[in-house]
Amino acid sequence: AEVTAVCSTRNVDQARSLGADHVIDYTKEDFTKSSQKYDLIFAANGYHSLSDYKRALTPKGIYVMAGGTKSQIFHAMLFGSFMSERGGRKMGGVSAKRSQKDLLILKELLEAGKIVPVIDKRYPLSEAAEALRYLGSGHARGKVVITVEERV
Repeated sequence: AEVTAVCSTRNVDQARSLGADHVIDYTKEDFTKSSQKYDLIFAANGYHSLSDYKRALTPKGIYVMAGGTKSQIFHAMLFGSFMSERGGRKMGGVSAKRSQKDLLILKELLEAGKIVPVIDKRYPLSEAAEALRYLGSGHARGKVVITVEERV
């Protein structure tokens, strides 16, 4: 697969290091307004309207939203199926159901180095409030982890 990542200027190098073939800086270019069309758009943070994403899809493309504001998630769930075309573009959201089987698969992939989590910062449990403030600032460049010390 050929992967295009969309991120801010400060995350361009990180996106490349994670293996993106192409990187679009959304502070300089709106990928939904270019002539480039995509087979799959996976939106971890839905910054555009559903119609913008639909316009950026190939005729049989798929849009999947996995994050965003409550309003964006609601719109994807409510209107995604209406905006999907019979035999053509598919629009919608995804929700995860945790299962032990899936967690074991993830564990194996992590141990094999096939997936690598991007961790921005780690905070001890005593600084959980600061971790939440940092996360809420919108400046995290990966996951924010709260660590719990083991008691012996």
